[in-house]
Amino acid sequence: MSDLTNNIGEKIRYYRKKLGFSQEELAYRACLHNTYIGQLERGEKNVTVESLAKVCEALDITLTEFFQGQTATPKMLSLEIEKIIVLLEKRSKNDQGRILNLIESLLDWKDN
Repeated sequence: MSDLTNNIGEKIRYYRKKLGFSQEELAYRACLHNTYIGQLERGEKNVTVESLAKVCEALDITLTEFFQGQTATPKMLSLEIEKIIVLLEKRSKNDQGRILNLIESLLDWKDN
């Protein structure tokens, strides 16, 4: 499918996981079939505006928030990485550099 279809599916998956919902839970809340949710998330089906509105309502976000929120990427960042980014954004550039050095040291230690 198209990049747009894939990006919408990735965003649905991102917001679903952010709330801790299974595909079945989201489908139930949106009054849609769980296989349809899976197909949307994998970019296998084009979503209708009506279905996307139901999904957004189930995710407790507006359509505007859905399209203005988290930018979709070919592979959306995990929630853990998103949390790390939020924490680091609040720090000075000096602190960010120190934390980066610490992470690199920890990964070197783990890999060896």
